[in-house]
Amino acid sequence: MTLDTVLARIDETLPEAVDRLLELLRIPSVSTDPAFAEACGEAADWLVEDLRDLGFDASVRPTPGHPMVVARAKGPGKHILFYGHYDVQPVDPLNLWDRDPFDPELQDTPRGRVIRGRGASDDKGQLMTFLEACRAWKAVHGNLPGNLTIFLEGEEESGSPSLVPFMEENAAELRADLALICDTGLFAGKPAIVTMLRGLAGDEVTITGPSKDLHSGMYGGLAMNPLRLLTRILGGMFDDQGRVTIPGFYDDVRELPDEIRAQWQGLGFDHAGFLGEVGLSLPAGEQDRTPLEMLWSRPTAEINGMWGGYQGAGSKTVIPSKAFAKLTFRLVPGMDPDKVQTLFRDWVRAQVPADCTVSFTPKAGAPASEMAVGDPAFEAARLALSEEWGQPAAFVGCGGSIPIAGHFKTVLGMDAMLIGFGRDDDQIHSPNEKYDLECFHKGIRSWARVLDRIAG
Repeated sequence: MTLDTVLARIDETLPEAVDRLLELLRIPSVSTDPAFAEACGEAADWLVEDLRDLGFDASVRPTPGHPMVVARAKGPGKHILFYGHYDVQPVDPLNLWDRDPFDPELQDTPRGRVIRGRGASDDKGQLMTFLEACRAWKAVHGNLPGNLTIFLEGEEESGSPSLVPFMEENAAELRADLALICDTGLFAGKPAIVTMLRGLAGDEVTITGPSKDLHSGMYGGLAMNPLRLLTRILGGMFDDQGRVTIPGFYDDVRELPDEIRAQWQGLGFDHAGFLGEVGLSLPAGEQDRTPLEMLWSRPTAEINGMWGGYQGAGSKTVIPSKAFAKLTFRLVPGMDPDKVQTLFRDWVRAQVPADCTVSFTPKAGAPASEMAVGDPAFEAARLALSEEWGQPAAFVGCGGSIPIAGHFKTVLGMDAMLIGFGRDDDQIHSPNEKYDLECFHKGIRSWARVLDRIAG
């Protein structure tokens, strides 16, 4: 049997594949809301039953939170682990949805047919592309494509509190030669393999000045205003060229290799259009860097929120006792989240006068991830994607953070290949989420091609 036979099977059975996805999408597996705990268990059970039908030895694995799904099919060749998550984001605000988020349907739109419903793109539709590729492969060959482990999580959208402990406790079972993750997207409509992910460090700052809120007429001009102090400090976190001014912030940042920079330049990224979609026009990062470098390979400091004092209707003439801010730092390979947090705190403390105090509330962080693209499997997968989509696939970066990719490296000692088929307009985490039928269809075909090249 040839790959063409598998691809033909995928084409012929697409309606059935869509029906299975719609069935999974009807399960409201919202992981962050305890009211949906039973539904999360139902989704895990549904996937186990489907995996068993495919010939996997599959089971639901309990955790202190929502269950994991682990499935195994032993065979020849490279041991490959596939990861996805079956939990979904909350649907609020419900009034902005055009239909029940958990009553999915296939819809015709001006841009083509889409699968509409919560989880269609993030991540049920994505994970089902891999399972459907395995289904077609088995229907044609009578066996699954190689030596496979399936690992599906139920807490990705709620911070993955059970993930690392589960991976550590089951490391021998989960460890493979390579992990595949389908939770990313196309780049400007082109197939892409994410090989670089920024990490994350976060902090919350509280500056306290006077022991209580003060009358701004009686004390103004003499007493330090914590909001004034906080805005001065954070306003000084950037210079006029967009660089972060915290001493030591760039010490561990590595320069992007020239060949990667050249490849990124060849992607034709339209930063004006990218910013224009959100009402902006001018890049605000390091002015000596290209827009894609700013997004993918340079660290950032962002003020996510700042508050203090009176915020009700009208006015209240006070000097507040406290001022607050939440910040996050996007990190690149080589940077340590704990070190960045320490550098930030030392820098803030050095600017707080003796009669004021500062305290910090740490947030969970994760280092950046960089994949070993020298592994021949990466080039093989790139060629497979290029064949399916009719245009060259690229190795790209990602400005966001996908902690599981780092956990595969630090906990299990293996690299991850991130291939996804979502589009920028899929509205993940937002009302009216959708997944293009073309992306679902070609995603299944893409995985069949990738497995054909790397699983043997």
